[in-house]
Amino acid sequence: MTTNPQILNAIEKLNYRVTVGDVATETGFKVQQAQQGVVALASDVGGHLQVSESGDITYLFPKNLRGILRNKYLRLRLQEWWQKIWRVLFYLIRISFGIILIASIILMAIAIFVIVIGFQMSSDEDSGGDDDFGGGGGFSLNIFPMFLGPDPFWFFFFPFDDDEPDSDARERSKKNKRKQDDPKKLSFLEAIFSFLFGDGNPNAKLEERRWQEIAQVIRNHGGAVVAEQIAPYLDEIDQNSWENEDYMLPVLTRFNGVPEVTEQGEIIYYFPELQARATRESESLSIRDYLKEKQWRFTQATSNQKMMAIGLGGVNLILALMLGSLLSEAVVAQMGGFIAFVNAIYGILLIYAIGYLIIPLIRYFWIQQQNQKIETRNEKRLQRARQVAHPDTLLQQKLQQAQHFAETRVLSEQDTAYSTEKDLMEQETEQQDKIDEEWRRRLEDN
Repeated sequence: MTTNPQILNAIEKLNYRVTVGDVATETGFKVQQAQQGVVALASDVGGHLQVSESGDITYLFPKNLRGILRNKYLRLRLQEWWQKIWRVLFYLIRISFGIILIASIILMAIAIFVIVIGFQMSSDEDSGGDDDFGGGGGFSLNIFPMFLGPDPFWFFFFPFDDDEPDSDARERSKKNKRKQDDPKKLSFLEAIFSFLFGDGNPNAKLEERRWQEIAQVIRNHGGAVVAEQIAPYLDEIDQNSWENEDYMLPVLTRFNGVPEVTEQGEIIYYFPELQARATRESESLSIRDYLKEKQWRFTQATSNQKMMAIGLGGVNLILALMLGSLLSEAVVAQMGGFIAFVNAIYGILLIYAIGYLIIPLIRYFWIQQQNQKIETRNEKRLQRARQVAHPDTLLQQKLQQAQHFAETRVLSEQDTAYSTEKDLMEQETEQQDKIDEEWRRRLEDN
């Protein structure tokens, strides 16, 4: 059975001694899934069972369980190797778009320059070798549109940072240093990819986070809750589901919950597996009152990087249009070689230039729509959380009734009645000593 990396991470985080409830809470997995994963992993790495006097089971894992798995399974080694390779490949993919953009600009600029010089030389020959570039009836460097300025390559030499006073320069230096210290700071080539395609779904692990937070809420309340306490972490709750509490069914299924009807006719949900803990370290962790989705960001690039990305995209498109106006069958036939190659790939250059500006524009409007939907869902969950924070009389009664079912069992090693870690005869001797000590204590009390 393939080892789930989330179960591995949970066991390491919980210091290699866990219950099934610990792992289900940490990962957000269904109790059955967590139990299967823990049992399979314990079997693979030679883990041990510790059975408490109450009958609860704790799993003890060796500290070097990853090393044991790595030596045992070639597939795990190959996965780790591929993850390292993929990180390098993905980085190369990210920077490739910036490299292509710069290469496209340089290539088209050179092609335009070659064509213009070719026309200029042809014009000089027709005018008897006149050195005046503005003379003759042929093309000249003045074909560049006026909005590009006197120098068509002004963008590459434009002084983006003007001279500043020393105090401003020092302040700018401090800001730059802070940015360099920020691990999320993107290089310019990475910023190009971020500008085009963004930085991924900020809620890619939303479902995982949802179930982790639900499990932690249940655990924070001693394994017993009312439906209203879970509602702020769920979606798609209509009026009928709200009244019948049908939305609790997936929670009961995932964490082996049990519904219990009180004498007052209210339903309390308690989860025995989540009431058992291996240590006190995982007790009552503070979490948000509701599941809050993160808003999409257009890009993590800085303002200067975005301006540069847009500027280069504009220059790339202008050069593509200019090159298209200069390329013709006669020009290609006359100059051949390099110009023929550029003409052959001109369609790709033009599509890239247009797509470079169209893709972020479409993505911008798509992000606005997504963020509106996210804001609506967050607001609904927040409203449900406020009902729990400021309960009415009926909800207060339900919360008080739920406390009667709440229980937390910490399974310390001293409470272990049986463990596969030790020889059975040795454990029987130890248990006999415990029994004798208990009888002696009771006799003394009497």
